[in-house]
Formats: sequence, C-alpha cells, structure tokens
Amino acid sequence: MYLPRTIEKFIGKAARHFPVILLTGARQVGKTTLLKNIAEPERQYITLDDPVVLQLAKTEPALFLQRYRPPLIIDEIQYAPELLPYIKMIVDRTRKKNLFWLTGSQHFLIMKGITESLAGRVAILNLMGFSFMESKGEGAKVKPFLPPQKITSRYSAKNRLSLMDIYTYIFRGSFPALHAEPETDWGLFYSSYVQTYLQRDVAEIINVVNRMSFMRFLKATAARTAQLLNLSELARDADISPNTAKKWLSVLQASGLVYLLQPFHTNLSKRLVKTPKLYFLDTGLCAWLTEWSSPETLEAGALSGAVFETWVFTEILKSYLHNGIEPSFYYYHDRDRKEIDLLIFKDGRVYPVEIKKTASPNRDMVKTFDSLKRLNLKTEAGCLICLCSDILPLKNNVHAIPVDCVVQEGL
Repeated sequence: MYLPRTIEKFIGKAARHFPVILLTGARQVGKTTLLKNIAEPERQYITLDDPVVLQLAKTEPALFLQRYRPPLIIDEIQYAPELLPYIKMIVDRTRKKNLFWLTGSQHFLIMKGITESLAGRVAILNLMGFSFMESKGEGAKVKPFLPPQKITSRYSAKNRLSLMDIYTYIFRGSFPALHAEPETDWGLFYSSYVQTYLQRDVAEIINVVNRMSFMRFLKATAARTAQLLNLSELARDADISPNTAKKWLSVLQASGLVYLLQPFHTNLSKRLVKTPKLYFLDTGLCAWLTEWSSPETLEAGALSGAVFETWVFTEILKSYLHNGIEPSFYYYHDRDRKEIDLLIFKDGRVYPVEIKKTASPNRDMVKTFDSLKRLNLKTEAGCLICLCSDILPLKNNVHAIPVDCVVQEGL
C-alpha cells in the first residue's frame, strides 16, 4: 500500500523548472516507491542495482542513454557517475524540462559528480523517513512548522496521543516498510538494514577488519543523540582515532543517518559554544543500536528524554525538507550552560523552541529565551513542546504546546 508523501507537490513544481531532479536520502526511506508512484506512464524506470544494466551504464554510457531514452527514472545513480556528463549533453541539446529523475542513497559519492556535471540543471531534494502524518496517509497536510504567534482553536483533545502511543511510534521508527507492513519483525528489519548499509554503502570506506569498530562507532553515535558532539569521547568509546571518528561521522551524515545541528554564534559574543549538536535521524534505528527491546523499556530508560527530543526535532526537520525548503536551524548554548534546543530563522527573525519530556511545563523551562535579547536578534513567538494536555501560556508570546498538536496539526 502506497502512502502519499509531503514532497510530492514540490517534485511536481521542480519538474516544471528543471530538466533533472535528484532525490537523495538514506537507504529504504521510499525514494524509488515515491517516484514510481507519481511518474507519468511513459517514464521508464531503470535500476542500477541490476548488474547487467550497471555494466552497460559504466562501460557504454552513451549507448545506455540511446537504449533508455528520457523521460527516465534512474535508480541508485551513484553506482554509475559515468552517466552524468552524457545526461548533461542530452539536457543541453534538447533544452527540455523534466527529463531525468535520479535517486541516490550515497550522498557522499554522487554530490561531486552532480555539482561538476549538472550545476544549474538539477533540483536536489532530500527525502527522510515517514513523518507522523505521512505514516497516517495524510502527508499532504504537513506544513513547515513555526511556533504560533496566535493560538487558534484547531487543537482537538480527541486527537490526543498517549505516552505509550508516542513511544511506540518512536520505537517503531520512520522507515516506510515498518508502517506499510506492520507485521514486519522490528529487530530483524534493523539488523538487516545495518548489514546492508555496511556491505553496500560503506564497504569502500571501511575494510573488513574495521567492521566491528564501525559497529561500535554506530552504537556510540546513537547513544549520543540530542547531545553536544564530543569527537574525542566518541572515538574513545569506539576504540578508534579522533580523525577516523571525524571521517566516519561525515559518512553517517552523507548517508542520511545523522544530522549535525550547528550552534548559533556571533563574533559579538565569545561566550557562545561552537560545538554542533548530534541527532540520529531515525529513532527506531537509534533504539535498536542502543539495545532497547520495547517501547516500554525505551520510555523508562536513560535515553528516554533524548530520544523524545530527537523525534520532535526530526518531525520539524521533515516538515521543511519534505516541503522542499532547506531550513535555517541552529541551537543556542553559552558558557553559562544556558541552552535553547532549536532556533528557527525565517525572514531575519528567530523563533526559539524548547523540547522537553515533561507533562508539567513552567516558566523556568523557557527563561533562557531571554538570553537572545542581548544578541540583538529580532525574536518572534517561542514555544515549549512537551507532553502537556493543553496549550498553555508561559510568558509573553511563549506557549507550552502538546507534542501531538505539533506532529498532527502543525498549528
């Protein structure tokens, strides 16, 4: 069963303006399924997972594109970067839009070729796993999240998610296969996913001897979700050098498994921390790597607050990326340990967001918002996203908002 994705509308818009669309994202987030479901009947689908087709693409790219003529979907383009110059020639010769739809799971292998060969000719879009609303078949309703300046009455108590509803969803993760086929064995899925990732996506970067070290590194990274990045500690726990940890972390970023949220800083203040904050982008994979066995143990365990923050952050991130918008996100942290989980910048203004696993919000939880005043930022409405049962005013232009209100209705 196909569930519509939020990004569909933006792909249609991009296709009217660009000859080539590149859809990137982690393995198994639904890139191929999405493109095949929205493609017009005459668009042919070709996968470079087929060794015969791949051989032709690599050794005879001109012949490949004579045999398979646009409009085309070419899946896993990173396996045959030799095609890119020939795609450019076709684009420049025909001067038509909407010719090639490309997918790629290994961002770090394809971006250099794309930027060199197809600059100005390609729309690059990023697909993550399902958002909450996409998993319910209502992806078209998702809009980029901003803290509300005026609270409306759209929030309905009948849509409330219980604590275990939330953690069941967090534990399940966002990969489409786990939602389209709920009977899929959770542990087997993630075990197979990691093995596929190791064998296909990073085999050229890590040798067989380093497989165990890379697994330790993956687990150590997952255990640090929603924390400030400390490469030395991460390297120590994985028993690798800091330089190797830095290299492998860049691989996880490029593979769409982690996101580094950059700190907001300004030359006017030397008190601001400049270390990025790490988020693991799929909470189900994060739970599997950190060896939680059920939603109940995850909710009661040491990772509970961090994985809740991770889930909320990724939902907000998806609301932008799946609408074709590259978000301007930062976090705030100063030497006095004052922290704001997320700063959303839009049109020269900043919207502060705090995320906490609490059902009893209070003003003290958002007092750090006042720290933005001394930076001369134009601050708009802020919010505390939490487990409260109703929308509550905390201070001037700052509200506590139930997390189900954010992920289901987006205000």
